[in-house]
Amino acid sequence: MPTRNIVPFSPRSQAPAPRLARAIIVTALLCYGTMTVLNVVRTRPETFELVVCVGLVLMVFGVQLAVSSPQARSWPTGRKALVLGLQAVLTFAPLVWFGTNWGSMEGPLAASLLLTLPARYAWPSYGALIAFIPVYNLLAGATIDLVLYFTIAGILTGLVIYGLTRLTDLVHEVHATREELARMAVTQERLRFARDLHDLLGYSLSAITLKGELIHRLIATRPDKAREETASVLRVARQALADVRLVSSGYRDMSLSEEAESAGTVLAAADIRADVTVECGRLHPVVDTVLATALREGVTNILRHSRVRICSIKAELDDTTVRLGMTNDHPHEPSHLFTAGAGGGSGLDNLRTRFAAIGGGLTAGLQGDGRFHLEVWAPIRPQNDIEALALGPTPPERSAVA
Repeated sequence: MPTRNIVPFSPRSQAPAPRLARAIIVTALLCYGTMTVLNVVRTRPETFELVVCVGLVLMVFGVQLAVSSPQARSWPTGRKALVLGLQAVLTFAPLVWFGTNWGSMEGPLAASLLLTLPARYAWPSYGALIAFIPVYNLLAGATIDLVLYFTIAGILTGLVIYGLTRLTDLVHEVHATREELARMAVTQERLRFARDLHDLLGYSLSAITLKGELIHRLIATRPDKAREETASVLRVARQALADVRLVSSGYRDMSLSEEAESAGTVLAAADIRADVTVECGRLHPVVDTVLATALREGVTNILRHSRVRICSIKAELDDTTVRLGMTNDHPHEPSHLFTAGAGGGSGLDNLRTRFAAIGGGLTAGLQGDGRFHLEVWAPIRPQNDIEALALGPTPPERSAVA
């Protein structure tokens, strides 16, 4: 039998993605920091100057690493301002000591401006900082080639760090979204299972209860009839067992015509005069199953919630729409028919969900004649595959449309 398995998303299977993205940022920052240290080293500084340079570089990129973390986007404004101020001091103060050898260290600050400020302020601030680089280097006596080098390096550093950080944020968002989708898929599968149990077993258990009561009355007066009804109870019980297996496997395919025949038998056993007319021909398996489910729910409600003596069931094609109507007399109070929970069920809500998913609909309630009317309709072909997925795969031999 075909089965449909939902494989939940495993956080462990995708866990390296956020860590890898974070590692790429750390590597890029280390490379940029190393380039700055090398710019200072080529001037043959004293040991103390080199140690100070390395310490400042580590501080700058330590702050930048914090700004590039996903949590930094949710920092309060005061904390963002404090971090930007600290990074600005670490960026501009060393210029007094190292001069042009401090290289393009304005690049990380430019990235922080883009990451922490609102968009209407971020890009103008970024442009002003980039414009500062050639002006400062020209005033400091750098050659034209160095001015161009530091300017391009500042632009590139800012954009690369900003781009890598945003990509890391997106990786974390996608990772979190996939986990949420996995939880939603599990929840949907649980809802499907609960809905199917209600729709499939409610009818069977009601029929078993009804026939059991009938057998109890017939044992003393009509034992032969009681034996016949016992065999009927066994058939319904076997069908209920098969339904449970089909639900647990995620696949079941129901037939409106077969359900109509079964409904007529069960209603007759309950001393209900049933007029059953099904003139739909062969239907799309999804539509056939949803209509059969509606018929089951309607009969279950009749057996549970009303004192019916006359019932009418009619299904017919109306252009491109299939309509199924059920009418019965002597219903209980309308509130009983829509009660959820113990004794009430959520069948009508389930049906609305099913029919809405394939482009159909449902109406139910007391009419002016005092009878309870249930009508459902669905297109000949379902408008989308949502319900088809919920119902599970369809056997190839039943996939044709009438």
